Amino acid sequence: MAAVRDGLPDGRYGRSADARADRTLKIVGAVLGAGLLALISWLGYAYITGEDVSGRVLGFQVVADDAVEVRLEVIKDQDTTGVCTLRTLDKDHAEVGRKDFTFAQREDELVKVVTVRTTGRATSAELVDCEAASGS
Repeated sequence: MAAVRDGLPDGRYGRSADARADRTLKIVGAVLGAGLLALISWLGYAYITGEDVSGRVLGFQVVADDAVEVRLEVIKDQDTTGVCTLRTLDKDHAEVGRKDFTFAQREDELVKVVTVRTTGRATSAELVDCEAASGS
């Protein structure tokens, strides 16, 4: 009896379609992997370098129907002028006051008590944003 072959001899007629597909998948995977690594690196760098100016509200006290004193911590570079925006809200969560405060002191970290004038009695104060002043 004669032996029956199941397929073509290996390597005789070039690469099979499966080998070409495997190579294409490896190339696409390498490109996507490099792109993902670049994205993670960029996001990590942005996270580590952080913002030039940051702040947080340490507390507040309603001192009158038209004023709130806010204790604010600001962290910035010594050479940077920071601008922080605060707003105050009433019991219905409507904004009753908003003010920008500029911090030009040559300190890395400072704590200041600032006063926000309001149009009605405030029940809370919050920090909207802190950023480096334009031109600094």
